[in-house]
Amino acid sequence: MRGGTLRQMKSRPSADATARCRKRLSVALCGTGFAVGLAVASAALADPPTSADLPTLWAALANDSPMRSSEAAKPDFSSDVDARKSYVIPALEIIGFEVLLNEINRHSGDSGDYKSNLSTIRHNLHSSWVVDSDPFRTNQLGHPYQGSMYHSFARSAGLSYWESLAYTFAGSALWEIAGENTPPSRNDQVASGIGGTFLGEVLFRISNLVLEHDNIPPLWRELGAAAVSPATGFNRLAFGDRFKTVFASHDPVYYSRLQIGFSGSAQNEAGTSTTKLKRNEALVDYSMEYGLPGKPGYTYARPFDYFTFQATASSANGAENLMTRGLLIGKDYESGANYRGVWGLYGSYDYIAPQTFRVSSTALSLGTTGQLWLSDSIAVQGTALSGVGYAAVGTTRSIAENDYHYGLAPQALVALRLILGERASLDLTGREYFVSRVGTPSRGGHDNITRLDASFTVRVYQRHGVALRYLLNRRDTFFPDVGDSSQTRGTIGIFYTFLGHERFGAVDWR
Repeated sequence: MRGGTLRQMKSRPSADATARCRKRLSVALCGTGFAVGLAVASAALADPPTSADLPTLWAALANDSPMRSSEAAKPDFSSDVDARKSYVIPALEIIGFEVLLNEINRHSGDSGDYKSNLSTIRHNLHSSWVVDSDPFRTNQLGHPYQGSMYHSFARSAGLSYWESLAYTFAGSALWEIAGENTPPSRNDQVASGIGGTFLGEVLFRISNLVLEHDNIPPLWRELGAAAVSPATGFNRLAFGDRFKTVFASHDPVYYSRLQIGFSGSAQNEAGTSTTKLKRNEALVDYSMEYGLPGKPGYTYARPFDYFTFQATASSANGAENLMTRGLLIGKDYESGANYRGVWGLYGSYDYIAPQTFRVSSTALSLGTTGQLWLSDSIAVQGTALSGVGYAAVGTTRSIAENDYHYGLAPQALVALRLILGERASLDLTGREYFVSRVGTPSRGGHDNITRLDASFTVRVYQRHGVALRYLLNRRDTFFPDVGDSSQTRGTIGIFYTFLGHERFGAVDWR
């Protein structure tokens, strides 16, 4: 699929057509940002607010209690969910969603690519799958979010993760063949059919965390959950009690953090980008780590029983990043009295777009996540991953909007958090992507992208803190017809931080 209303026409558009297309793109991205933004807002809501100036909707996922193993377990209604699940309803919902999307696109702006019929469907069934070159945000941000809708239709109807993945993959293929009259695209299939499940499962889990909090008024719970995962909210509203049973989270330990602040440029090397860089930008960043290892009795039998989520909005370029990773198949382990961890196969979806370039990847990696107590009050949490993905990378605002390419991408991640009692934490995350020429029809060449995110947070009062953050993004590239080039952006910022827990996520199993 080419992202429905997000799609820009491949033909040479007029200035008006381009403007209309960009307007549709902006509207769609605002919708995505609204859903993610309300995930951030919902993520505050856990226990009753600790200060009178916090709105009720800001209490939810800040979770003041899950770091200890002594809390009473929530009821497990898994058997009830399984008894009421439906294979037919989500299939019809996905088809209906695509029909509606196709009809909207047929009657808005440049509609030629959406005038599909039996003849175009037969043609696409016999066509080779291609790599398209729609705008980067369309392919790498719009498609995964649309795929997450397919996934959430199935999950909220009671299907398992793997069953929902199959529905998402089939729904994406159906759009590629029948939703448009252009040749089906394999890069869209990866982004929607696979990346969409990695994003969709995270949004589904966060949505259900909101629903689990009985201290929030029912109306706000339903609105918050629907804002995070619209397909989940639709099924709960449309089918009444049948899909009202909340997915059993099994009481994971999770830690969330909201940061609001400003960053200024420390390094700027635009390279081939025509963007006029904004030296200063306002940022809103939300992150969650769910299923932290060490809680007695918590298991990792289901995909995404451990996951991380991060989203950042920037005044300079809109969506600066949207990143998820989750444990697909894994097992917990321990070493001595002070270390607990999980290891296995992780799935990840990353979208990163500093002002100079952008990179996005859907990947599978092997790795581990764990926590080590160094003393009674100091702990280290960390993740190390190594794997391969299918990635897209390109220059921001080059002469052509579609100046980017795809390729298989070996990649690695190391993330560490040093927790200094209840007072401070030091967070370091390094990522690297090597986007090769394997699996791409482009002119050859390769890219190497590195990203370093370092922040030091001090708790000032209860869950309120202040953080200093350094963020570095660098891209080194080589193409035979261009040669070597590089792009770098480094920023230093200061942020107000609302902590999901006063202990910075340390899990105490002792």
